[in-house]
Formats: sequence, C-alpha cells, structure tokens
Amino acid sequence: MTRRLRALLLSVPLLLTASVLSAAPASAVIGGAKSTYGPWAVRMFVDGKPACTGTAVTTQWILSASHCFYEQAQPIADKRISFKVGSLDVRKGQTVRPLAGKRVGSAKADMVLIKVQPMKVTPAKLSAAPVRPGQTVRQYGWGATCTTDENACQSPVLKQADLKVVKPNDPRCTGHTLPGGPDFCMLKGSGIPAGGDSGGPVMSIAPKGKEVLLGVFYGSDRESSAEAGEVSQQLAWIRSVTRG
Repeated sequence: MTRRLRALLLSVPLLLTASVLSAAPASAVIGGAKSTYGPWAVRMFVDGKPACTGTAVTTQWILSASHCFYEQAQPIADKRISFKVGSLDVRKGQTVRPLAGKRVGSAKADMVLIKVQPMKVTPAKLSAAPVRPGQTVRQYGWGATCTTDENACQSPVLKQADLKVVKPNDPRCTGHTLPGGPDFCMLKGSGIPAGGDSGGPVMSIAPKGKEVLLGVFYGSDRESSAEAGEVSQQLAWIRSVTRG
C-alpha cells in the first residue's frame, strides 16, 4: 500500500451514528478552535451520517475530496449523499442533495465537483496564486476532535486550525507531496485536521469575505503534518466544470 493511499484511507472515518451530532463538541479540530465564520463550508453526509467536508464554489457546485465518494473502492450512490449548508452548526442550515450524474472528478488531484440543488450560500473565492512555503493557512471542517475513536468525537460545529505551508519535499511531511505536483504540505500550528475534515477548505487568512480558497484537505498523520490539493493548479478544471 502506498503512502498516499494510506493517508487517504486515514482521512475518512467510519460512517458515524446519529448520536454524534447531539453530543457536545470537544475543542475544535485536534487542538484548534471553533469557527465564527465560514459561509462557504459544507458538511457531507452518507445515509444521514456525517462523513466529510466540502466548499461551495458556486451556488450549485461543491468542491470536495474524491476519496470521500468511494466506499470499499466503489462509488457511493448519489441518492445516499446529502449536504448541510448555510450554518456553522450542522443541526441547522439547509439540506441539499446531489443532482444525479453531476459528479466530476479531477484527473490530477484528489478533488471532485458535485452539482447540487441551489444553495443559499456565499461561495468561496478561488485562488489563482500558488501557496508559498512559510505561508500560514487556515483549514476548516466538522471532523474528529480526538485521536482515539474519531467516530465518537466528530464536531457538530465548524472548527478550524492554522497550519504552516512547507516545501513539498520537507522531511517532516509524510513524503507523498512532490515539487511541481498538485498538492502542498502543511505543518501543525494551532491544530491538526483529522477524519471527517477530508475535502474541507484550506483558506488564506484575511478579513472576512477577503479570504480565498487555496486547497482541498485530504490527509494527515493526526500529529504534525497534513496535505491538500492545490486549487490554483486545478483552477482551469474547476472553472470549465462549473461554467459548463
């Protein structure tokens, strides 16, 4: 099994029981903080149970991680998937569902675009500039807040962690981001993303409404490093799909 595949498998928790959503949230991410802003953040459910995170990039298209839409190497049927949008608390907000057959995966990165019913959201702005080593970024998601049983500690409220971008071949990373590749590597700052955060937005840090979407989180070691697909390298693909 490759390092990349191990990271992808670690990124998605087992499908969770509904009781998780009624539990009080732990500290956000693993060591992070509760978010007070994130109108573009989307929570994905499979069979009504929390699974991954995503980002509204238009009022009808969600960007997430491709591996979130597979179960035992088979595509998850559209009818089993739903999303909660428009609230930082997944017990509130609007529920939308995928439009049948409107799921488009990237050929170069762990990213997928899903067309859904119209959403009452403010879409994220997309970055045309690459991330820079040394740059501090902010990752958002509703995923695990502990390192023991990730199914039992999913957060019902949006959470965030600040991380620092490093060179793709930095030895502190897991080893599957490469110079010139479609991904970038981050080291833990205020927290580290975990299972259930897969597909979630990695944003620039800027005043509210000025931040841009830099990446799509897809894997971490739960301790010190995390990886994301780079939006600027997939910008032409994102625009061609969402404007088509």
